[in-house]
Amino acid sequence: MVESTATETAAWSNWAGNQRGVATAVLRPSSVDEAVAQIRRATETGARIRPVGSGHSFTPVAVSDGQRMDLTRLAIDVRVDVDRRLVTVPAAMTLRGVNALLAQHRLALPNLGDIDAQTVAGAISTGTHGTGAAYGGLATFVEALTLVTGTGEVLRCSAEEHPEVFDAARVSLGALGVLVEVTLRCVDAFVLLAHERPASLDAVLAQLPDLVAAHDHLEFFWFPYTSRVQLKTNDRVAVDDRPLSRWRSWLDDDFLANTVFAGACRLGRAAPGLAPGISAISARALTERRYTGRSDAVFCTPRRVRFLEMEYALPREALPEALDAVRRIIDGLPFKVLFPVEVRFAAGDPIWLSHSHGRDSAYVALHQYVGMPYEPYFRAFEEVATGLGGRPHWGKLHWRDAASLAPAYPRWADFQAVRARLDPHRIFTSPHLTAVLG
Repeated sequence: MVESTATETAAWSNWAGNQRGVATAVLRPSSVDEAVAQIRRATETGARIRPVGSGHSFTPVAVSDGQRMDLTRLAIDVRVDVDRRLVTVPAAMTLRGVNALLAQHRLALPNLGDIDAQTVAGAISTGTHGTGAAYGGLATFVEALTLVTGTGEVLRCSAEEHPEVFDAARVSLGALGVLVEVTLRCVDAFVLLAHERPASLDAVLAQLPDLVAAHDHLEFFWFPYTSRVQLKTNDRVAVDDRPLSRWRSWLDDDFLANTVFAGACRLGRAAPGLAPGISAISARALTERRYTGRSDAVFCTPRRVRFLEMEYALPREALPEALDAVRRIIDGLPFKVLFPVEVRFAAGDPIWLSHSHGRDSAYVALHQYVGMPYEPYFRAFEEVATGLGGRPHWGKLHWRDAASLAPAYPRWADFQAVRARLDPHRIFTSPHLTAVLG
């Protein structure tokens, strides 16, 4: 087994740079047997272990006050069953890697978020999702998983094997054990027709139930200090007959959405009074476009402008009230907001700690450019969202604790019972998990 105690390798930070930690040791198992041995040794010595993915959570969910486990060297055989539309991959594989693998076999994941840098384990464990009224989060595509528990047991879980663990472990914040292997249910490769266009917020809200029902995937971005949104729909079509030109792709997705937007954010941070004007210009800079493309290429976009984020899953009927509150909050802040507010949709699911457990959800995500004040903004919306029955995204900033979260999840006690059985010595806990899970 490979370990390191050197500070320079034990230091860690997430993508946004707002979470940092120094592990007492870094564990890099190359086999499941090595991972089992490391976990059993931690149990014997009273050490703690946190498995870490690619660092795309904004919370301290991956920060360890003990040992950190890096699974990128773990040898897991990749298996693709084209006939059954199943793929088994290492839990440390990135979504980008999964997408490329599936494309080689003319398969695809049914839905994706807009970032593909997360590991499979990190994405499902924190409840990563895309948008689409008929689609659940990525954890709903999990057909089976293999977990090394806090007692060193290697447990394969599915709807047929250990079903109660399966319902708990698909979204578990890494609190039940170390995910080493995941089997995902896929679909045949498909093409999306993307339609992106500016619109009025009031018009979109007035038509929202019909818009959500009419499209496979729908989301919109509201630009603060304006009445404008960028509306985005993605629908399955038979033929890839309108590919986006390389020039238009570079102009919109690289130059405008990243290079120019980054410059605008830096300007707004230096001169906050310019923020409303910057937001108004941003709302009109991205003009209407339609194009077709391979599903993952349409779903996922480059994100190089660093930001902090809070996201809440709300009962879908609560969305108008939540957006009204966001507008009032932003107008009353003593500082300016430089990023748009994102709204997405997801179907309900049975996973115990899923944000969409038992109900169809609307997701409202607040962002703020790095280096700008954000906490009063996020906390004010959290108070509103909590009152509307909202559940915070496990990978996005929030200040809820176990006492506050327990009533929001009907299967909370069941999850805690599974946790007590699989990790009786709490070797997978951390200060953050103690706060949010107890």
